[in-house]
Amino acid sequence: MTFRTLDDAPSLAGKAALVRVDFNVPMEDGKVTDDTRLRVALPTIQKLRDAGAKVALLAHFDRPKGKVVPSMSLQPVVDDLEALIGAPVRFADDCVGDEAKAAIADLDAGGVILLENVRFHAGEETNDPAFAQQLADLGDLYVNDAFSAAHRAHASTEGLARLLPAYAGESMRRELEALDAALGNPTKPVIGIVGGAKVSTKLDLLKNLVGQLDKLAIGGGMANTFLYAQGFDIGGSLAEKDMEATAREIMQEAADRGCELLLPIDLIVATEVKPGADYRTVKAGETLSADDKILDAGPASVARLNAAIDGCKTLIWNGPLGVFEVPPFDTATVAVARHVAARAKAGSLVAVGGGGDTVSALNHAGVSDDMTFVSTAGGAFLEWMEGKPLPGVLALRG
Repeated sequence: MTFRTLDDAPSLAGKAALVRVDFNVPMEDGKVTDDTRLRVALPTIQKLRDAGAKVALLAHFDRPKGKVVPSMSLQPVVDDLEALIGAPVRFADDCVGDEAKAAIADLDAGGVILLENVRFHAGEETNDPAFAQQLADLGDLYVNDAFSAAHRAHASTEGLARLLPAYAGESMRRELEALDAALGNPTKPVIGIVGGAKVSTKLDLLKNLVGQLDKLAIGGGMANTFLYAQGFDIGGSLAEKDMEATAREIMQEAADRGCELLLPIDLIVATEVKPGADYRTVKAGETLSADDKILDAGPASVARLNAAIDGCKTLIWNGPLGVFEVPPFDTATVAVARHVAARAKAGSLVAVGGGGDTVSALNHAGVSDDMTFVSTAGGAFLEWMEGKPLPGVLALRG
């Protein structure tokens, strides 16, 4: 996919750039508790400042549902953003209207202003053309740097991009390039790892991936559903037994499409889910008691998966292999994550991971910095893996 970036923009000096960022940060008592999303926006902000543009930041926070909710104001973000940028950041009490327009016009070249929560207006989430035009009236160009909101066709993510010259910001560019390298135009062979609790929540994902990948490893609770569909005893394990027929359909489709499906061949079983619980390793298919719960993949499964990874050039990962939050049931996830990261760090594997649990699992394994790319965009990342068009990205196509 080709898309317009800031490198394609003409002279930016003196221009007002409307930049859609993701500042939906965690807060407690009016203070930002994790500034990751602020830091992600810095390269785009700095690039525009260096080019002499006026930078007006658009963002949402929480779900005010089209009404002004003071506790959902973006104003508390200003101090943290100033500290990160190392320069003053102005704040506008609204994201549209004469006051916002005057405040942007009053900025010096390289100046930065944060506009109030776009979701204080009902027109944001309905992608109302009139509201999108009010936003467009504030600037000369539009920059989308919020991939995490790109799956939503909202006024500030899609409508506005149709009204002004539109470009991908630096964070958006890195995300799109990484995703293209993982699934769009990957170096083959390609392997995927999909875990998590339920097949039903990742049905579209699995159906899309078996047609895209050379190998697909399935872990977590969803692997139990597949084992059950194969007629294996899963004891009292978490599984969606009503998805048995669907799991068999996916296995058949994988076979028809030439995608090798890797399910656990040995299992870590325990009767309770608590840190340090007693467990045992069993082969898939062994008889289990009603109290037995499959909580992780076993060492033979890990060795086979790592060997499969060694035969591939590209990997995409969404979801853990076991109950990684409760050691010792993090063993498989950590072992495979460290193997993947070592290959990626050595330059022999393009390794892209994403999704909330995946990010947590990779952080838990201490390997996030060694992966080729880790996406923090939950819903957008998942919809992209499912093969669905992302409105905010389509609007940036070159």
